[in-house]
Amino acid sequence: MTLRLAPTSKIGDGFSWLSHGSSWTGSGGLLHLAGRQLIISAESLALALVVAVPVGLALGHIRKGGSVVTALGNLGRAVPTIGILILLSRIGAFGVRERTAVIALAIFGLPPILTNTYTATAAVDDDTIDAARGMGMKPGQVLTRVELPLALPLIAAGVRTAAVQVFATATLASYVGDATLGLPIEAGNNQQLYDQVVGTAVVVAVLALALDVTLGRVQALLTPGSPGPVWRRVLPAAWGGAGAPRRPAPMDAGAPEPLPTREVEKPTVG
Repeated sequence: MTLRLAPTSKIGDGFSWLSHGSSWTGSGGLLHLAGRQLIISAESLALALVVAVPVGLALGHIRKGGSVVTALGNLGRAVPTIGILILLSRIGAFGVRERTAVIALAIFGLPPILTNTYTATAAVDDDTIDAARGMGMKPGQVLTRVELPLALPLIAAGVRTAAVQVFATATLASYVGDATLGLPIEAGNNQQLYDQVVGTAVVVAVLALALDVTLGRVQALLTPGSPGPVWRRVLPAAWGGAGAPRRPAPMDAGAPEPLPTREVEKPTVG
């Protein structure tokens, strides 16, 4: 199908189309379709996380498989999502259903999460790991209490990138029968309703930007040094919470350190 570009005069009509209540309500309205697209995107992202994060952590922990991760990342970016959607829809085990779109979008979201997880884990300083081992930590403890907390900000960046890409690309799921914001775009293009096409495209762009800003804030909270970092609550045992030794409160730099005192026994008067 060939997409037709909307004339410049129709761009303003797209905003006018958005002002009509009928564009937002009903089973084919923008609110319902946006909700369905968010659900499909969340399911796809969850599937990508379940696969990519454990693999990236394991390979990064042993410092092996970097070339494999790079190759998988490049392959995932090179394969078009619409091609995976159409291919899976032609396989009897998948067919034209929501599961097909979820799997295709999960494949599309794998590369940034896998690459960032591996890179962040493998980049942890060797001296830090040696110090943890010197404290008696086992390999699993080193991974969960040292490498994972330090890698968390970069992993969050990969999740953020994948989430925005998956949500924007989920618009294509309408080609395999899923109710997403691609339906009014496809219908409007076929019927030359450019105001509908432009209006829906604006909604997709605004939601993708809102998602990026929200996840960017989450990423900032997971980064050490940010105000009120979440990782101090997410991983309390590793970052000074319950079960971890507390650091002593710093003394005033200008105040002298108090001298140790001891109690002196008073002499008895006989």
